[in-house]
Amino acid sequence: MLRIGHLSTFYHTSILLMAQGNIEEVMGTDVQWKLFGTGPAIVDAFKRGEIDMAYIGLPPAIIGIDRGVKIKCVAGGHIEGTVLIGRGPYKGFPESGNLRDILRQFRGLKIGVPGKGSIHDVIISEYLDRFNLKGEIVIVNFQWSDRIIDALNKGQLSAAAGTPALAVALDRYADGKVLCPPSKLWPGNPSYGILAESNFLDEQHETVERFLVLHEEATAFFRKRPREAAKIIADYVGIVDEDFIMDTLKISPKYCAQITNEYISSTMEFEKALKKLGYISREISSDEIFNTSLIKKIHPSGDHYGEGIAEI
Repeated sequence: MLRIGHLSTFYHTSILLMAQGNIEEVMGTDVQWKLFGTGPAIVDAFKRGEIDMAYIGLPPAIIGIDRGVKIKCVAGGHIEGTVLIGRGPYKGFPESGNLRDILRQFRGLKIGVPGKGSIHDVIISEYLDRFNLKGEIVIVNFQWSDRIIDALNKGQLSAAAGTPALAVALDRYADGKVLCPPSKLWPGNPSYGILAESNFLDEQHETVERFLVLHEEATAFFRKRPREAAKIIADYVGIVDEDFIMDTLKISPKYCAQITNEYISSTMEFEKALKKLGYISREISSDEIFNTSLIKKIHPSGDHYGEGIAEI
């Protein structure tokens, strides 16, 4: 039995693998998928021994490691997955040339962000601290991202930070617009990785390796056949159409399973921010976060993050 925690994020390979429906046959074992609302909730599930592997942003994983949760990042998946979205007369790129000025528009207002300790929460918290806006802008955390749409529609929020899928949903259903695209908000940030429980990784490394092969193939599917992937996912989830998925992929098109030096460096920038902001109590080394042995075996050279998705 392989128990995998995942989010509802459409561009994670979890959704594509579930939709294709043959993972148990290929893996040679039962696979149990468990849906969570945020990365921190997945870390809690690791701590309780409820899952063996998971899709998760690196900041909540680092917070978990600081608290004694035994997990390792064994593969990448996607970079630059956080978008700043506004609703109303607010200026963004390229009209406004820098992030400081964009954020200053929200002094005295509220920005909606997924759960405390999520990658989106850490990015916005770090910039508010860096630009001396902490205390002037209120961050409102949500355990389920879809509630951010309702809060924006009701005027309870003026902006939001979250996934590209949230940006597309806000554009369609809440008259929202992208103020800062992923590539400019935190360039190269590790949107998510594949985490494995350390004992499971040691004892079931062949199972982990088989899963990572499927994961790597699925990231290539997103890059090379995005329209086909969008149709498979849309048909599977049944609540959004193919164009919604395609728009999501276009906003943030950098997919690969490799853990690059840049991926690790960006993660360690998060580690510094987490320490400064008080999310973690000590310095966490890269060796505590990553085990790259299996992904280097599966994907031995180079990476594909910079290729984007095929033109459709």
